[in-house]
Amino acid sequence: MRRALKQFAGLRQPAAADPEVLRELRVLRSRVPHLTGALAVGTGGVLLAEDAPGTQAAALAALTAAALADALRLADTADRGHFRELLVRGEKGYVAAYAAGPAAVLAVLAEPRANVGRIHLEARRTGARIARLAAGADERPEDD
Repeated sequence: MRRALKQFAGLRQPAAADPEVLRELRVLRSRVPHLTGALAVGTGGVLLAEDAPGTQAAALAALTAAALADALRLADTADRGHFRELLVRGEKGYVAAYAAGPAAVLAVLAEPRANVGRIHLEARRTGARIARLAAGADERPEDD
């Protein structure tokens, strides 16, 4: 775990989160009871946007990317196809990661009493919207 954090420590966060991605994270949190945080993370560990008060968002972003790398290898080795999602249940709640296109991951944090089925339903939809936003960002001209 320390190695994963060290590996991504040199990455810089963007100057400002994409307002549309941030809006999607906030909508997700408002739609799912007991969801305590949501982050959009680039597959390289860069924090794209976050709505996760009281968390170490940059560290979570780095660990999400490291977990994604392991999940990709696990799915490939087990011949299960492309990564879609990962769920970790701890005694204090859940951490889940969902594919958001080829270059991003949606990570969510939830309390133990959260409805996991509802988390899956809403997070999958949000991940798909973030993927579309990320694809559209490639087509937008950059402001100078």
